[in-house]
Amino acid sequence: MKIERHSQIIRLISQYDIETQEELAEKLNESGFQVTQATVSRDIRELKLTKISKPGGGSRYAVLQSVDQEMSRKYTNVLRTSFQSMDLAQNILVVKTVSGMAMAAAAALDEMQIPEIVGSIAGDNTLMCVARSADEGLVLMEKIRKMIV
Repeated sequence: MKIERHSQIIRLISQYDIETQEELAEKLNESGFQVTQATVSRDIRELKLTKISKPGGGSRYAVLQSVDQEMSRKYTNVLRTSFQSMDLAQNILVVKTVSGMAMAAAAALDEMQIPEIVGSIAGDNTLMCVARSADEGLVLMEKIRKMIV
């Protein structure tokens, strides 16, 4: 039910200029979803909706873009400045960093939401990224290589 409701919210905010949670709740109720304002508030947070300005004034809900270019550049800089080397063992990419930077590098990779990364873990100067397969590990290694050059 939640997935269907989330899909309907995306459709509604794409179709209408919805300015308030109350308006969104009303549209959802009209669409057959019985929701409270608290449910709508939680859905907005989970969907990472944001308000954007409308031409002529006012604002409306919109889907927040995943990572804007400025943040992406900052994450790439963290990787570039901390990177020492990397090696692939099947589907596990091991990245060596400058001492004390592995957690920052892992956090940067997590925030980039790279689809090949299932998860990562970091120590002081080493992080491991787990890919779903050895092939995706190779793709991941190449993506990181392109980021740091």
